[in-house]
Amino acid sequence: MRELDFNDADFILRLLNEEGFIRFIGDKGVRTLADARDYILQGPMDSYARNGFGLYAACLRDATPIGICGLVKREGLNDPDVGFAFLSRYWSLGYAVESAAAVLAYAQDVLGLKRVVAITSPDNWSSIGVLEKIGLRYERMIRLVDHSPELKLFAC
Repeated sequence: MRELDFNDADFILRLLNEEGFIRFIGDKGVRTLADARDYILQGPMDSYARNGFGLYAACLRDATPIGICGLVKREGLNDPDVGFAFLSRYWSLGYAVESAAAVLAYAQDVLGLKRVVAITSPDNWSSIGVLEKIGLRYERMIRLVDHSPELKLFAC
């Protein structure tokens, strides 16, 4: 796992336009390499500077990025949440569990965060499985903002 940088623009462009990403996370409107660089700058890089954490590139041993995983500070949540997304060809291989567990350990052991949460669509059974495997448990349904879809909130 490492911080995202502008060299990851091509990877981010592919990831954010995968069907699973758009379905379960949302369409971020990233359609060009310039959009991807803006996403990296205004999302993860800004979060590293403001919060001391953010989304990180999850990479294979040869340094190939295959997903993102990290902590996000969102409007509508009091606590940072674990977020992750992987290229579909790497689903169901254990990478999300390994990455999310590492992020959770980092949040608790290094950053000293007392509470970390996660949110997911109620029908995203794969993500729910990952969250349960890393020790998070369902708490309740929430809405981040009025009139937004209901999401499942998980916490330690």
